[in-house]
Amino acid sequence: MDRAALADFLRRRREALRPEDLGLSAGMRRRAPGLRREEVAALATMSTDYYTRLEQRRGPQPSEQMLASLARALRLTADERDYLFQMAGHNAPAPVSAATHVAPALLRVLDRLSDTPALILSNLAETLVQNRMADALFGDRSGYTGLARSDIYRWFTDPSERLRYPEDDRDRQSRAMVANLRAAYGPMGSQSRAGDLVRALRKASAEFAELWDRHEVAKRFEDHKTIVHPQLGPIELDCQVLFTEDQSQALLVLTAPPRSEGYEKLQLLAVLGNEPFPANAT
Repeated sequence: MDRAALADFLRRRREALRPEDLGLSAGMRRRAPGLRREEVAALATMSTDYYTRLEQRRGPQPSEQMLASLARALRLTADERDYLFQMAGHNAPAPVSAATHVAPALLRVLDRLSDTPALILSNLAETLVQNRMADALFGDRSGYTGLARSDIYRWFTDPSERLRYPEDDRDRQSRAMVANLRAAYGPMGSQSRAGDLVRALRKASAEFAELWDRHEVAKRFEDHKTIVHPQLGPIELDCQVLFTEDQSQALLVLTAPPRSEGYEKLQLLAVLGNEPFPANAT
């Protein structure tokens, strides 16, 4: 671990960012350029003391999970992320784990969306990052691990996942999820995370196995969605999608026309905040 190089790199990258780059308020005049240490620590979900020690060349060796959080907080490119890992004494992430490094270009757009739900998904429907409004609409998805990180896996293995969609829309949603997985499976191949997901789901869900055998392939995101919120009921929203150049990640933005019922419900959602989906809802 090269503590000096790591500390200098973190400081330089922190100073290169501006609050407005991340959708933060600049607040009062700042004595130094860039973000404050406590702002980076909050974005990386670590203590300010821990981050400060890293910049002061006296911190412990960060874990790979901690480094991934720092890379995201500092909006590092893939090359910068690899350098960060190496200076911290770790190998650069293998392609399997690197695939979940959020594209900085999508993050820059997400940072500017505070009044409407927005989230970034991998091509396996893993939520990589979501804003506060998406937390309120879908619930916090950051705690899932393993195969359960994928919306597709949970859709076919956890009945409560379907409660956020109207009953008459669930068959279409199932087909869309399998078609999306097919589109990812093609270039990734059977010996990949996509292949692992397919094998697990074929064993766990007869519905998935039947749909998989249809060989439907498409990157499907409906232009119009109805999301069922436990307190506000059905919310009709328009869905816009922005893909990275390699199609490996997508930014979903959910909006409603001004003065519509969906728009009014989004305003209420901003006030309500996070509400869990009740396990016995129908």
